[in-house]
Amino acid sequence: MPLRARTLLGPGPSNPYPEAQVALAQPLLGHLDPVFLGVLDETSERLRQVFGTANRRTLPLSATGSAGMEAAFVNTVGPGDVVVVAVNGLFGQRMVEVASRCGAEVVAVEHEWGQPVDAERVLAAHHAPKLIAAVHAETSTGVRSDLEPLAAGKGDALLLADCVTSLGGIPVRLDDWGVDLAYSGSQKCLGVAPGLAPFTIGDRAWERRIEKPQSWYLDLGLLGGYAGEAAGSGRTYHHTAPTGMVVSLHAGLGRILDEGLDAVHARHEEAGRLLHAGLQELGLELFAAEGHRLPELTTVKVPDGVDSAAVRKELLERYDLEIGGGVGAYAATVWRIGLMGSNATPDKVTLVLGALAEVLDR
Repeated sequence: MPLRARTLLGPGPSNPYPEAQVALAQPLLGHLDPVFLGVLDETSERLRQVFGTANRRTLPLSATGSAGMEAAFVNTVGPGDVVVVAVNGLFGQRMVEVASRCGAEVVAVEHEWGQPVDAERVLAAHHAPKLIAAVHAETSTGVRSDLEPLAAGKGDALLLADCVTSLGGIPVRLDDWGVDLAYSGSQKCLGVAPGLAPFTIGDRAWERRIEKPQSWYLDLGLLGGYAGEAAGSGRTYHHTAPTGMVVSLHAGLGRILDEGLDAVHARHEEAGRLLHAGLQELGLELFAAEGHRLPELTTVKVPDGVDSAAVRKELLERYDLEIGGGVGAYAATVWRIGLMGSNATPDKVTLVLGALAEVLDR
């Protein structure tokens, strides 16, 4: 059955950049082909630029962003280690779950959903954790949290950042901020299909890693022999990398860097500003705290008496336009609208505002 083209304005995936889409049609290369390994090394270097880091162990993991989260924890946290997690949405909750499965003593610092992380409360939650974890851009609530205050007060702890929805959409400067390790996903602001988890780990975290983590597949010590730190040297076979996806990510990152990171961030900021203003002009109320709203992922309250799922269904069937519902307690009371990657443009704002207004009028 032929697939219909959709405008993907939900929380992800987003429509890919044309360059990333075209790259998927390139001839397939083997995962140890010298030409492919050159593309892999260039992809890792491009990831360093968008992450704002010089970490030599920066690479695209062969899995989605959730595996990036798991890789971060299984490689740094073991039984009895204290982990403080800032929880202000679904993905903070997932961090708690993953750290717990590693046997960690988890201190969850709960926040009201829709609010940013309170660095003072997080830093005061335990006097000597091994690791502090926070979500930079919480996809479930549309909230941006500042990482710099956490880094400034982390002391001897490692700082882990979830950058799944922030990377490629808003500034990420891990080295300047003092973040020790971070992960992302290919399918959001990077404008590539789902399937890869950009990942980076600094020397400080590497020196404290679990030598033999519970996951063989996500063992960064083994992966480092194939990608990242292996650049320019002999490669150790680990797994069959999704070479077509890496080539696509290489192209998507190239598109971003050709436009310029500052310009890409400004484009997302402008699109988000227009959407926020337009939604409020329709009489709708934004969910995330003012001053901490993401431009690339907007949360808006469903009006009283409106069937959230029915509106989303009509947008999809009538306009081939996807927006997302909320999650958890807000599943039926919040919509999530993404303007990520190639969709961070004024014409997509006009499209979603016009379609939403028509459906609500009916």
